[in-house]
Amino acid sequence: MTTPLGEVLDGRRTAEFQKAARALLKEPLLLAHGPDADAYRLVRQYAGELRDWFERNTGWSLRVDAEVARLRKTPGTLADATHPAREASRAGAPFTRRRYVLLCLALAVLERGEAQIALGRLAEQVVLEAADPHLAAAGLEFTLERRDERGDLAAVVRLLLRHGVLRRVAGDEDAYVSGTGDVLYDVQRRVLAGLLSARHGPSTITADGFEERLDRLIAESALDSDELRFRAIRQKLTRRLLDDPVLYYDELSDEELAYLTRQRAFLTARVGELTGLVAEVRAEGIAMVDPQDDLTDVRMPEQGTHGHVTLLLAEHLAVAGGEVSREELERRVRELAVEHGGFWSKSAKQPGAEGELVEQALAKLIALALVTRTPQGVAPLPALARYAVGETVVVEPGVRSPRTSRRKAPQP
Repeated sequence: MTTPLGEVLDGRRTAEFQKAARALLKEPLLLAHGPDADAYRLVRQYAGELRDWFERNTGWSLRVDAEVARLRKTPGTLADATHPAREASRAGAPFTRRRYVLLCLALAVLERGEAQIALGRLAEQVVLEAADPHLAAAGLEFTLERRDERGDLAAVVRLLLRHGVLRRVAGDEDAYVSGTGDVLYDVQRRVLAGLLSARHGPSTITADGFEERLDRLIAESALDSDELRFRAIRQKLTRRLLDDPVLYYDELSDEELAYLTRQRAFLTARVGELTGLVAEVRAEGIAMVDPQDDLTDVRMPEQGTHGHVTLLLAEHLAVAGGEVSREELERRVRELAVEHGGFWSKSAKQPGAEGELVEQALAKLIALALVTRTPQGVAPLPALARYAVGETVVVEPGVRSPRTSRRKAPQP
């Protein structure tokens, strides 16, 4: 039997719409030129529908012009430090506090600068900006005279290159770091203008505390009616379903939990229509998981030594029944090295390597909301139960067993 053309076209449109939405969720800043050009064109084709969906359901704004598509996302959990900016290199080291400050200073210089700038000139202007007494009072000083400081600025510039804020015209950052050369860049002002994702300008915030300043950056107008309060709760919950590994019920306020209890089917269905994600509902919370296995920025399980160690420690923690100390985890890694060392890298089997292996594994497990740090070490969270060897994973009737999703751990 032949499928009617109208149904084929409707199905194709739905698939393309989901593909465009997923592209924005994976990379909220898409350039019209370069590796993301195809995704950008698809987003531009469905810009109106995408803009309406995100504005209504998450409060995120979408700007699409001839050069860039920018989804201005604000996280459901503001203080989540488990997904930092990373070096644009194979190592992908997370940004330090100093690099984040350098990034902000560099953006301030570029905003007031010309259409082209040399890295050396950018460094000079950053040093001037860094003379702010508030930075000195916070223990942050920048001279960019030392090689490691120049390396920090080079890492910031490479991040801006990756996001399309800068385009390299000539030169190489390594030459600048070593003190033997300079680099010239074009500044892409449209991309730069759309980089900041906040409802209020940082310079207008007068609060002193870190968490309070974060709240003020994205604060909405006064929620002085039930309709506005319910809309704010709906948008926050939808943001968390889209972005967080697991939405645990005990992390919600009483009002948020009551709303989610009433509207769970509606919220998860809306997210599923946009993305193709499937709701896994458990007694402790909800995870939106991805049968396509590509909408994630942290993978588990993962190939290689570190991926194997992480999976084995997850299995160990899943059956531990409570808190486990760092010493016990390191001892467990030494035992695993004897059992599985033939498959591990040479460096992972060296004496003392267990400390780094445990730290890298914990960083991934925490980012996936599978464990949490405690004063005594680390404690498993409910979602880690899926890694208990021999355990049966129980989900509600009709819910598919998961593979992976945005910042979600796949089933091993």
